Amino acid sequence: MGSLRPLNVRAGRHLLGWRTRLGRSTAIRNLDLLAVALQVKSYRYVKLYQAVEFPTRPPVLWVFAFSPDDHARVAVTVHATPGRGWAYYEAGRGRHGYLCPCGDAKNAVEQVEAVLKHRMFPSTW
Repeated sequence: MGSLRPLNVRAGRHLLGWRTRLGRSTAIRNLDLLAVALQVKSYRYVKLYQAVEFPTRPPVLWVFAFSPDDHARVAVTVHATPGRGWAYYEAGRGRHGYLCPCGDAKNAVEQVEAVLKHRMFPSTW
């Protein structure tokens, strides 16, 4: 049996998926801006979006936080959003991993920091 969602909702999500796949250069540009902002705060990261190495995979920026006893990591990706926008998402969580809109690197760093702190110190949340 088919989905009970209206046709326009399914079509809209399908279109956003295509925009995300075809907008690889936009996603990479936004992840590069986030990487620069993270570097200022002394976070380490790994860019997994070289076209030669991963031509069909969505671009992902792995961000790491280290402490003397442990480390935490979060994978960040970029998805198209309604209204021709783009947003940072925690990879692997789909649309539920929304962090913040692209274009505000400071807010994005704060959101990534919150995820990392929660993972490093879960008992404090």
